[in-house]
Amino acid sequence: MNKKTIVLASDHAGYPLKQALKARLEEAGYPTVDMGTDSTASCDYPVYAELGCRKLLEGGGDLLILCCGTGVGMSMAANKIRGIRAACCSDVYSARYTRLHNDANVLCLGARVVGEGLAWDLCEAFITTEFEGGKHARRVGLIMDLEEKDRE
Repeated sequence: MNKKTIVLASDHAGYPLKQALKARLEEAGYPTVDMGTDSTASCDYPVYAELGCRKLLEGGGDLLILCCGTGVGMSMAANKIRGIRAACCSDVYSARYTRLHNDANVLCLGARVVGEGLAWDLCEAFITTEFEGGKHARRVGLIMDLEEKDRE
């Protein structure tokens, strides 16, 4: 079975967590695509949220993990991009159900909120859970329709 390719991106605050998760993902056999940043030098999270989202949307991976200080900034930036459904999660239940019911394609994590162990548990739940479809597909469609309404 081919494992999903995971795109990763972070700002400076999320860089150490991104690096730790990248190592764990690769150890678990998941191919990764790293869209930066490449250090803890101060940078702007919207730049890296966009880089990661664009790579995902162009088919460069199956799911995206974004890391910043709280995960909230990355989530806000990512959700401005058409086709992205990003969720900031700090508990396993939410990470699992955002895939199961919301078909989220981006997981946002706060490096100052969750430790490496919990972050890995969140990633595993997110990556291994498949979208349930059914009534949830209709609801995800309604969410995506909001993008179109806002552009009118």
